[in-house]
Amino acid sequence: MTKKGRVDLLERFTFDNICKLAFNVDPGCLGGDGTSAAEFMTAMEDATVLSSGRFLTILPMIWKIKKLLNIGTERRLRECIATIRKFADEIIQSRLEAKDRTHNEDLLSRFIGVDDINSTEFLRDIIISFILAGRDTTSSALSWFFWILSSRPEVQKKILNEIESIKSRSGEKTMFKYEDLKEMHYLHAAISETMRLYPPVAADSKQCLNDDVLPDGTVIKKNWFITYHTYGMGRMESLWGKDWAEFKPERWLENGVYRTESPFRFPVFHAGPRMCLGKDLAYIQMKSIAASVIERFEIDAVEKDNHPEYYLSFTLRMKGGFPVKLRARGRDGI
Repeated sequence: MTKKGRVDLLERFTFDNICKLAFNVDPGCLGGDGTSAAEFMTAMEDATVLSSGRFLTILPMIWKIKKLLNIGTERRLRECIATIRKFADEIIQSRLEAKDRTHNEDLLSRFIGVDDINSTEFLRDIIISFILAGRDTTSSALSWFFWILSSRPEVQKKILNEIESIKSRSGEKTMFKYEDLKEMHYLHAAISETMRLYPPVAADSKQCLNDDVLPDGTVIKKNWFITYHTYGMGRMESLWGKDWAEFKPERWLENGVYRTESPFRFPVFHAGPRMCLGKDLAYIQMKSIAASVIERFEIDAVEKDNHPEYYLSFTLRMKGGFPVKLRARGRDGI
């Protein structure tokens, strides 16, 4: 998939990755010319933007009328949903047909089970949820991470030193092992610091099932919506100190070891019973990509003097993506 001639490698990779991991399906978006599954990816992106646009509408009645008349953005949203459901249904159908012939260990197979207790609609929702959570959030976090690193060569150097140190100890010359990635504490801290300032999900809302009272005494009634602003919380002096505006991976380290923050202070992966199940997987995925890129390339932003414009849908993204030049270490730029 391309946007204005630019290739969204991170979105392609994370889409292929989550599909392979969760459903044992390889859309092949990262290979070839990038047109594989392009219709689905375009529909998914448009659907998230149009859906989030409903919440930004001053008069909700407007989008409801459009939906009733099947016109404008609501017509496009309906078309996108049909494309998304078709993609998901094809995966489900192929998996159900092969259930008795093959043994799969992917996440979708766990939900299909042996007793067929889950409906097609439920399985479809599972697929869409995994793709939405596994593609957009990870690619968003990595885009901001590489943008920050492009203006901080000293941080790149520290990450590179950590990578080289771990590889020299493990003796691994090519791919990173899981144990290697777990030892990359400074890289872990740099990614967390990025998400503190630029959380993939800038704000999140929950609906209260019953009357409740927050710890500060605020009364919440049944069916009320309550929203917490992750982006704002990451920039509060009362939570992060007077240096909250500084990009400082060291704030996450204690004697060189990554120190986990309270999820109620750093709710990027939510907190409590609804803590994101994919948190550890997301960190491993991001560290694997980041380490592989940083080890091989120097990162140079094309528009380094300008702060990227926010593009808010369900995730906090860069409008127009992140144009970047990569220079192979020790070679001329490419």
